[in-house]
Parts: sequence; C-alpha cells; structure tokens
Amino acid sequence: NAMFLPARYRQPGISVGFCSYGAKVRAPHALVMTFLFKSGSLREKLRSIFQATYTHSRNLAYFVFTYKGLMALQSQLQGKKIPFHSFFAACIGGWLVFGENNPINSQIIMYLLSRILFGLSRLAVQKGYIPQPKQDPFPLVAALIWGTVLWLFECHRHTLQPSLQSSMTYLYDDSDVWHDMSDFLIYNKRTDSK
Repeated sequence: NAMFLPARYRQPGISVGFCSYGAKVRAPHALVMTFLFKSGSLREKLRSIFQATYTHSRNLAYFVFTYKGLMALQSQLQGKKIPFHSFFAACIGGWLVFGENNPINSQIIMYLLSRILFGLSRLAVQKGYIPQPKQDPFPLVAALIWGTVLWLFECHRHTLQPSLQSSMTYLYDDSDVWHDMSDFLIYNKRTDSK
C-alpha cells in the first residue's frame, strides 16, 4: 500500500514497484552516492534520494506493466506465445519508458548492457558459434575492462558517466592528497577551513 505517499505519487501500478523493489535496489545506492558525492543540506539530500528511488521504481513498474500487457496482447492475437514476442514487447517498453536520457535510465541501461554482453557470450558458446574456452576467460575480461576504464578516465574523462567519474576521482585523484590516518578510515576529501 502506498497511501502514505503524496497524491502525485499515488498512481496505478507503481505502488508495488515503489514499496518493494525500488526501495530495496535504488534507495541504498542513492543513499551512499548522495552522501558521498553530493553537496547540499540534509533536506536536499533526502529529497534527492527519494526522487531517485521513486523515479527508478516508477519506471520499472511502468515497464513491467507495458511489457506484460504487450505480451498478453500478442499471445491473444496469435493464439500462442513465440520468442519474438518478448523481444518486441521489451523494445516497445524500453522505448516508451526508458527512452529519456537521464541519470536513472542511463544507470539501468548500463547495468543491463554488461549483463547482456555476458549472457550473449555464454549463449554463443552454448550454441557453438564460438568454441568453449580452454581456460576461464574472466581474468582477461577483467584486465581489459580495468585497462580500458582507467585509460578513459585518465585520457578522456568526459566520456564516462558522471557517477563513475565521481567515484574514480575520489579513488584516484583525491587520494593524491594526504592529511592523516582518517583519510583511510573515513573520507579523504576535505575542505580546509584555514
């Protein structure tokens, strides 16, 4: 039940997404990222966390509603379910719900992209399109990914997504400045009040 929400957030189909999945997935991430990297008052930070959680949850709920509706419609029209239905329904849902280029949608799409690449690689091996590797390819994949992302960070930083830039700036640039032991235990970026 989402009756505790302001009226503008009480829309059909989003209460389940907001109260369960969105709160479990987005809220902890938004909490950490907001308090680590965003400035502003506590009220502004809490508003930002709520807005990110709400947007993520609403979009997922709208997407699920659209996808399931289109799947049922196609199945009804053709009398059976076929594999193409899921691709088509998800394409339409993706265009309608996640087509706006904003930080929340961008993070969701990047999350999915990495998993799709792994899934397609496994499928290609399973179907025999590429041979089964003799050794685990994961160490090579890890090396290439880290090599590429640090090269982009050092040489073409503007091409990286803003939250990744913030994280990497904190890890690789801010760590160049040493204050005391608390840099390792608490937070290594300070504003000097001297």
